[in-house]
Amino acid sequence: MRYILLAVVAVLLFAGCADSVDYTLAKEVEPVGFLYGFWHGMIAGFAFIVSLFDDSVSVYAAYNSGGWYDFGFILGIMLTWGGGCKMKCQTPAAKKKKKEWDDVGEKVEIKIMHKLKEWAEDDDGSVSRQEWEDIGDKVEKKLKRKIREWAEKE
Repeated sequence: MRYILLAVVAVLLFAGCADSVDYTLAKEVEPVGFLYGFWHGMIAGFAFIVSLFDDSVSVYAAYNSGGWYDFGFILGIMLTWGGGCKMKCQTPAAKKKKKEWDDVGEKVEIKIMHKLKEWAEDDDGSVSRQEWEDIGDKVEKKLKRKIREWAEKE
Protein backbone atom coordinates (compact mmCIF):
# COMPACT_ATOMS: atom_id res chain seq x y z
CA MET A 1 0.00 0.00 0.00
CA ARG A 2 2.85 2.33 0.87
CA TYR A 3 4.52 1.74 -2.50
CA ILE A 4 1.31 2.44 -4.39
CA LEU A 5 0.89 5.70 -2.51
CA LEU A 6 4.50 6.67 -3.25
CA ALA A 7 4.01 5.84 -6.93
CA VAL A 8 0.87 7.99 -7.12
CA VAL A 9 2.66 10.89 -5.42
CA ALA A 10 5.63 10.53 -7.80
CA VAL A 11 3.35 10.50 -10.84
CA LEU A 12 1.58 13.63 -9.64
CA LEU A 13 4.84 15.42 -8.86
CA PHE A 14 6.37 14.62 -12.23
CA ALA A 15 3.11 15.34 -14.01
CA GLY A 16 3.37 18.89 -12.76
CA CYS A 17 6.50 19.17 -14.88
CA ALA A 18 4.84 17.74 -17.99
CA ASP A 19 4.34 19.89 -21.05
CA SER A 20 0.98 21.61 -21.12
CA VAL A 21 0.17 24.17 -23.78
CA ASP A 22 -2.86 25.42 -25.63
CA TYR A 23 -2.12 24.21 -29.18
CA THR A 24 -4.00 27.13 -30.68
CA LEU A 25 -1.32 29.34 -29.13
CA ALA A 26 1.59 26.99 -29.90
CA LYS A 27 2.77 29.15 -32.81
CA GLU A 28 3.18 32.09 -30.44
CA VAL A 29 5.25 30.12 -27.91
CA GLU A 30 9.03 30.24 -28.28
CA PRO A 31 10.33 26.84 -29.50
CA VAL A 32 12.14 24.72 -26.94
CA GLY A 33 15.48 23.03 -27.57
CA PHE A 34 17.78 20.31 -26.30
CA LEU A 35 17.40 20.83 -22.52
CA TYR A 36 13.61 20.84 -22.65
CA GLY A 37 13.73 17.80 -24.91
CA PHE A 38 15.96 16.05 -22.42
CA TRP A 39 13.63 16.92 -19.56
CA HIS A 40 10.53 15.89 -21.51
CA GLY A 41 12.22 12.57 -22.30
CA MET A 42 12.97 12.01 -18.62
CA ILE A 43 9.35 12.56 -17.59
CA ALA A 44 7.79 10.95 -20.68
CA GLY A 45 6.42 7.94 -18.80
CA PHE A 46 4.72 10.08 -16.19
CA ALA A 47 3.48 12.55 -18.80
CA PHE A 48 2.01 9.69 -20.81
CA ILE A 49 0.01 8.42 -17.84
CA VAL A 50 -1.34 11.89 -17.13
CA SER A 51 -2.05 12.52 -20.83
CA LEU A 52 -4.46 9.59 -20.79
CA PHE A 53 -6.68 11.54 -18.40
CA ASP A 54 -5.93 15.16 -19.32
CA ASP A 55 -5.89 16.28 -22.95
CA SER A 56 -3.94 19.44 -22.13
CA VAL A 57 -0.86 17.41 -21.12
CA SER A 58 1.44 16.26 -23.91
CA VAL A 59 4.31 13.79 -23.84
CA TYR A 60 6.15 15.59 -26.63
CA ALA A 61 6.38 19.36 -27.17
CA ALA A 62 4.74 20.29 -30.45
CA TYR A 63 6.49 23.67 -30.39
CA ASN A 64 10.05 22.31 -30.35
CA SER A 65 13.09 23.48 -32.29
CA GLY A 66 13.53 20.29 -34.29
CA GLY A 67 16.55 18.01 -34.29
CA TRP A 68 18.17 19.16 -31.05
CA TYR A 69 14.89 18.81 -29.14
CA ASP A 70 14.42 15.33 -30.63
CA PHE A 71 17.97 14.35 -29.66
CA GLY A 72 17.43 15.56 -26.09
CA PHE A 73 14.08 13.78 -25.90
CA ILE A 74 15.51 10.44 -27.02
CA LEU A 75 18.55 10.85 -24.76
CA GLY A 76 16.28 11.63 -21.80
CA ILE A 77 14.17 8.55 -22.46
CA MET A 78 17.23 6.32 -22.82
CA LEU A 79 18.98 7.53 -19.71
CA THR A 80 15.89 7.49 -17.52
CA TRP A 81 13.94 4.50 -18.77
CA GLY A 82 16.75 2.08 -19.58
CA GLY A 83 17.45 2.56 -23.26
CA GLY A 84 18.90 -0.87 -24.07
CA CYS A 85 21.37 -1.04 -21.21
CA LYS A 86 18.98 -3.35 -19.41
CA MET A 87 19.88 -6.02 -21.92
CA LYS A 88 23.56 -5.92 -21.05
CA CYS A 89 23.75 -4.36 -17.61
CA GLN A 90 22.94 -6.68 -14.75
CA THR A 91 22.59 -6.18 -11.07
CA PRO A 92 25.08 -7.98 -8.83
CA ALA A 93 22.28 -10.35 -7.77
CA ALA A 94 21.53 -11.23 -11.42
CA LYS A 95 25.23 -11.79 -12.13
CA LYS A 96 25.50 -14.04 -9.07
CA LYS A 97 22.45 -16.03 -10.15
CA LYS A 98 23.86 -16.43 -13.68
CA LYS A 99 27.21 -17.56 -12.26
CA GLU A 100 25.44 -20.10 -10.05
CA TRP A 101 23.61 -21.53 -13.06
CA ASP A 102 26.84 -21.63 -15.06
CA ASP A 103 28.50 -23.55 -12.22
CA VAL A 104 25.61 -26.00 -12.06
CA GLY A 105 25.77 -26.44 -15.84
CA GLU A 106 29.49 -27.21 -15.71
CA LYS A 107 29.00 -29.77 -12.92
CA VAL A 108 26.17 -31.46 -14.82
CA GLU A 109 28.27 -31.54 -17.97
CA ILE A 110 31.19 -33.15 -16.11
CA LYS A 111 28.92 -35.79 -14.57
CA ILE A 112 27.29 -36.59 -17.90
CA MET A 113 30.64 -36.91 -19.64
CA HIS A 114 31.95 -39.13 -16.82
CA LYS A 115 28.89 -41.41 -17.04
CA LEU A 116 29.12 -41.54 -20.84
CA LYS A 117 32.77 -42.48 -20.60
CA GLU A 118 31.98 -45.26 -18.13
CA TRP A 119 29.22 -46.50 -20.40
CA ALA A 120 31.42 -46.42 -23.50
CA GLU A 121 34.47 -48.13 -22.00
CA ASP A 122 35.24 -51.71 -22.94
CA ASP A 123 35.60 -54.46 -20.36
CA ASP A 124 39.31 -53.75 -20.08
CA GLY A 125 38.61 -50.08 -19.34
CA SER A 126 40.03 -48.57 -22.49
CA VAL A 127 38.46 -46.55 -25.26
CA SER A 128 40.46 -45.11 -28.10
CA ARG A 129 40.50 -41.36 -28.50
CA GLN A 130 38.74 -41.65 -31.87
CA GLU A 131 35.96 -43.80 -30.38
CA TRP A 132 35.46 -41.29 -27.58
CA GLU A 133 35.25 -38.40 -30.07
CA ASP A 134 32.75 -40.38 -32.18
CA ILE A 135 30.59 -41.03 -29.12
CA GLY A 136 30.77 -37.38 -28.09
CA ASP A 137 29.76 -36.24 -31.60
CA LYS A 138 26.81 -38.65 -31.71
CA VAL A 139 25.59 -37.58 -28.26
CA GLU A 140 25.95 -33.89 -29.11
CA LYS A 141 24.04 -34.27 -32.39
CA LYS A 142 21.24 -36.21 -30.72
CA LEU A 143 20.97 -33.71 -27.86
CA LYS A 144 20.83 -30.79 -30.28
CA ARG A 145 18.14 -32.52 -32.30
CA LYS A 146 16.06 -33.36 -29.21
CA ILE A 147 16.43 -29.85 -27.79
CA ARG A 148 15.44 -28.31 -31.13
CA GLU A 149 12.38 -30.60 -31.32
CA TRP A 150 11.43 -29.70 -27.75
CA ALA A 151 11.86 -25.98 -28.37
CA GLU A 152 9.76 -26.05 -31.54
CA LYS A 153 6.84 -27.84 -29.87
CA GLU A 154 3.95 -25.57 -29.00
